[in-house]
Amino acid sequence: MIPEDLMYSEEHEWIRVEDDIAVVGITDFAQEQLGDIVYVDLPAVGDEVSAGSVIGELESTKSVSDIFCPVDGSVIAVNDSLDGAPEVINSDPYGEGWIVKIRLAGDSATDGLLDSAAYAKIVQN
Repeated sequence: MIPEDLMYSEEHEWIRVEDDIAVVGITDFAQEQLGDIVYVDLPAVGDEVSAGSVIGELESTKSVSDIFCPVDGSVIAVNDSLDGAPEVINSDPYGEGWIVKIRLAGDSATDGLLDSAAYAKIVQN
């Protein structure tokens, strides 16, 4: 299932834009590939981030994977509940499993992101 109301990065992050705030998480496809997530390393509130940069790590029973930032901006919130329950990313990747909220650096901050149809083509190959 790929929600149509979100934007996506080629690195398997999803983005929900609410005014000038981007809520970011990893896609259902990504969490399936990782397997059971056991640890999340999150950025700090206040960090300036840029599209394509590494902002954290996900550790699963299979591997460790970087979290790539899909937009330019500054971190305004992280999902602290993942510290005690990282498996929420597996069970609810598009809801309670969100990872970070970023105040967008401008109107063009989401340029280059994919819609659901374009992302579906990537994961079906």
